[in-house]
Amino acid sequence: MGNYETVARFALPAVIPPTDPAVPRDDWQNIGTNLMATAHTGEISPPAQAYAAMVTGYRSDSPADFNPAVAAYHLWLADRFAPQVNKAGQEFFFNNFQPFYKALVIYVLALLLALFSWFNMSDWLRRSAFYLIGLAWVIHTFGLIFRMHLEGRPPVTNLYSSAIFIGWGAVILGMVLEKIYRDGIGCVVAGFAGFVTQIIAHNLAMTGDTMEMMRAVLDTNFWLATHVVVVTLGYASTFVAGFLAIIYILRGVFTHTLSPETAKSLTRMVYGIVCFATLFSFVGTVLGGIWADQSWGRFWGWDPKENGALLIVLWNATILHARWGGLVRECGLMNLAVVGNIVTSWSWFGVNMLGIGLHSYGFTDAAFRWLMLFVGSQLALIILGLLPVKMWKSFAARA
Repeated sequence: MGNYETVARFALPAVIPPTDPAVPRDDWQNIGTNLMATAHTGEISPPAQAYAAMVTGYRSDSPADFNPAVAAYHLWLADRFAPQVNKAGQEFFFNNFQPFYKALVIYVLALLLALFSWFNMSDWLRRSAFYLIGLAWVIHTFGLIFRMHLEGRPPVTNLYSSAIFIGWGAVILGMVLEKIYRDGIGCVVAGFAGFVTQIIAHNLAMTGDTMEMMRAVLDTNFWLATHVVVVTLGYASTFVAGFLAIIYILRGVFTHTLSPETAKSLTRMVYGIVCFATLFSFVGTVLGGIWADQSWGRFWGWDPKENGALLIVLWNATILHARWGGLVRECGLMNLAVVGNIVTSWSWFGVNMLGIGLHSYGFTDAAFRWLMLFVGSQLALIILGLLPVKMWKSFAARA
């Protein structure tokens, strides 16, 4: 009995479910505690017997004994914990299917086809890239909806899910742009955004389970669900505008492919996406204030995350006013949109790294180095965008 008592005190996994219907369904025990109870009841519980049979079959290297024991225990669990067993099976299918990884691979292939279409101006490659992005988006959407079903929550609950959702929204915007302009730029945006956000999500998932228990402050009401979805779409839109600006700068400085028609198309794209981003970031921030008022008793508290969301709204509004007032032309608009990438990345990740405020639960050390590298790359692109136009290959070719 001393050995069983030791197991009861030190065996952490609670693997034995309750067999008495009067006992709460979440009152599981470790094997030692369960066997200690046998001294009082005189009967070993069916789960303990099943584990004994499995261990015996495993130690004797006998599949003929091990497999029937597993199957019998599965039937016993399914009879008493049908919803939980069914959900475990669904989660097993989801993890084996790996929808986000499959979408990532297809996004990369579509991105390469879209880039190749620029070199030989092949419409067949462009259309193939568009169809592949559509396929990847369907798989991406399936994974997103299935994950929501498993969690019973809105699509954004932590940094991992925010990366998945931002990529999903950015791909939609890219496909819409491609459907309108049919020049391959939308395919490049969609393929790149889908690929990069999946990589970010993969690295965020390295710390453990991505479907973790939700923090109590986030497990609330309708206003939170709408807030996180709308404000995350604002993030995605701002990033799409910034990436379109990067395409403008790189093609203009290093290639002769930025024709006047392409430049005007990119300008219209960036302007329209910034309008969209301003609306969604503003509405999402207001919805966040409504949720904060219901959850924390105040609409606005100058929390770092709140300030970050406000910065995105103000910066997008600044871009629009600068364009409306004639303070910037095409190149200036693009540089301001690239600055938007820095502002949004800081609001998405940077404020969480301060370790203060009500939103510091998203802190991650590993992201700091990558965030600094990203900001440095955007500053380098802005410097390129500020070069005199006579140093841009596309403009020099026209002269």
